[in-house]
Amino acid sequence: MSHETVYAIASGKGGVGKTTTTVNLGTALAQAGERVAIVDADLGMANLAGFVSLSPDSTTLHDVLSGDASVDDATYRITENIVAVPSGTSLDEYADTSPEGLREVVDELRERFDYVFLDVGAGVSHETVLPLGLADAVVLVSTPEPAAVHDSKKTLELTERAGGDVTGLVITRTRPDSDVSYEEIAARLETPLLAMIPDDPAARESVYAGTPLVVYEPDGPAAGAYRRLAADLAGIEVADTTEDADDDADSTAADPSDASTDEESTEREAAHDDVSSAITEAESDS
Repeated sequence: MSHETVYAIASGKGGVGKTTTTVNLGTALAQAGERVAIVDADLGMANLAGFVSLSPDSTTLHDVLSGDASVDDATYRITENIVAVPSGTSLDEYADTSPEGLREVVDELRERFDYVFLDVGAGVSHETVLPLGLADAVVLVSTPEPAAVHDSKKTLELTERAGGDVTGLVITRTRPDSDVSYEEIAARLETPLLAMIPDDPAARESVYAGTPLVVYEPDGPAAGAYRRLAADLAGIEVADTTEDADDDADSTAADPSDASTDEESTEREAAHDDVSSAITEAESDS
């Protein structure tokens, strides 16, 4: 197992795929038999609630940080080997939280799970900076757009000030025909390029379906990239079901349309959960 077991997934700008990255890395490792916890450390703008279909009176991380509940009370099993600790969506509950309590939450989860992923809020505030120093390593997530890259530089600086360590950069929505050099972006940020996640329509569809991409479209290019990233971070083998790999680094999978049938599409539409739209809005907000 990798020595680093608690990862903060961070971005300087919203809408770059940070929550999608968190959920799919965690799910890929859970599929490989690792015990995983994903924590919505975005206390002000919670996104993970949609994946566990919380009711208005459900216990969340807000309750834990306000001293009204235990970590167990706010832990929800998603599927085999993976749980989520979501934050609440009430501004009143948010006002009552004490972000410093996140340290104890992380310490407890570290003891119980093989990997813990912290979905960190974008922007500059005490609750967004705190997880950057609590994690063993920080994974930066950015699109190739200049504004997102610029904000990633700020997150790098914040991580250094918080005493954290950035392990590398994940660039989402990459295209094989782009004139942008993704390696150059990483070099400009002076951090390793961990992965390039191809632009894939199935990623957005999976969010509407309330299903991680690596489950929703496992043979797609983005799902394959997330599984390889999970394997690299953990130093383990993660099954890659991607077929007919393309030699291009940005697209190393079969055409996702080959893996879908009309019947499967109908099933996916039926699986849609309205509450997951909150995640879609958060990931699309730029």
